[in-house]
Amino acid sequence: MPSTALAGIRVLDLSRILAAPLATQMLADLGAEVIKVERPGTGDDSRTYGPPFAAGTDTAAFYLSCNRNKRSVTVNHATAEGQELIRALAARSDVLVENFRVGTLAKYGLDHESLREINPRLVYLSVTGFGQTGPYAQRPGYDGIFQAMSGMMSVSGHPAEPMKVGISMVDILTGLYASTAVLAALRHRDATGDGQLIDLSLLDCGLASLSHFAMNYLVSGEVPERRGNGGYGGIPSQAFMCSDRPLFLVAGNDKQFAAFCAAADRTDLLQDPRFATTSARITHRTEILPVLQDILRTRTRDEWLALLDRHDVPAGPFNEMPEVFADPQIQHREMLVEVGGLPLLANPVRLSATPVEGYTPPPALGEHTAEVLGELVGVTERRLAELRARGVV
Repeated sequence: MPSTALAGIRVLDLSRILAAPLATQMLADLGAEVIKVERPGTGDDSRTYGPPFAAGTDTAAFYLSCNRNKRSVTVNHATAEGQELIRALAARSDVLVENFRVGTLAKYGLDHESLREINPRLVYLSVTGFGQTGPYAQRPGYDGIFQAMSGMMSVSGHPAEPMKVGISMVDILTGLYASTAVLAALRHRDATGDGQLIDLSLLDCGLASLSHFAMNYLVSGEVPERRGNGGYGGIPSQAFMCSDRPLFLVAGNDKQFAAFCAAADRTDLLQDPRFATTSARITHRTEILPVLQDILRTRTRDEWLALLDRHDVPAGPFNEMPEVFADPQIQHREMLVEVGGLPLLANPVRLSATPVEGYTPPPALGEHTAEVLGELVGVTERRLAELRARGVV
């Protein structure tokens, strides 16, 4: 039995920035061998996306967030010899991941159709802004653009101001969709012997992530309103200001709302037909929310959290980063790991038989070029020196 879930799977990672590298990092965490192919001299653009940079280096924290557990090889895909090296690596790989603009790799004979001729079992993942087809297929794009175009910004922020999610949410969601798609394609490959092309679009993933917001619109025809820190589930479901600091409170059903009323000593609210049921509270949200805000301002945040916890009402503090990593639950779950003196976020997946463990730090540019090309392609030290002199690796 393998010690890791994806032991024996080799991934050739031609991607850069965030969405696709996150997908390959997930596969690497699960035990796949991931070989990251970068441009000689410059490498992945995200290496320079700082400050901040790792102490004593010129490597940006951005790059470090999505490239652990990989080996880095430098190959210039624009040269004929570089193309041959990538083809040789692809012939020995199970998965290839790339996020070049549509048609770019076809010019170098590194597209899906070309590589399937030498490796029909290859799962080929192509991550692009708008997909391989359609009127926008050739357009470049970044996360904020897809948050705007997909409708994500239309449901985020306050009523008078649409707002993007602070982090690169479409990139992150696309990375998760991508890793899931690769696993499905590998399952199909193992059953049939055939690889396939995965065409993944950031715009598609951004729209798919709207989930119940999109479904509410499709069912009702009503455009969702922006509610700031308010949700669309049970009421209350949003941030409230206490006497000192905010907390986030959710009463997702009538039992939890009754428990909140008991904790607040306001069981009279349950007798009001506007507030007695989940549907009634949603209908009369503008009337009940000011009442709840006045109640919560009567105590400190920590007093409320302790009281609500005793009554089994879901609530949590608003944490800045220092508070996040000081939280005893986060510490217990070991979500912060240190690898060679470098702090990293741990993978949140907990597998009982094949746990995620044994992290290696994100590689320096070209750190494993000689090692990988020697092992897999048979490139000798003398040949490697010649290729380096010509800017191939």
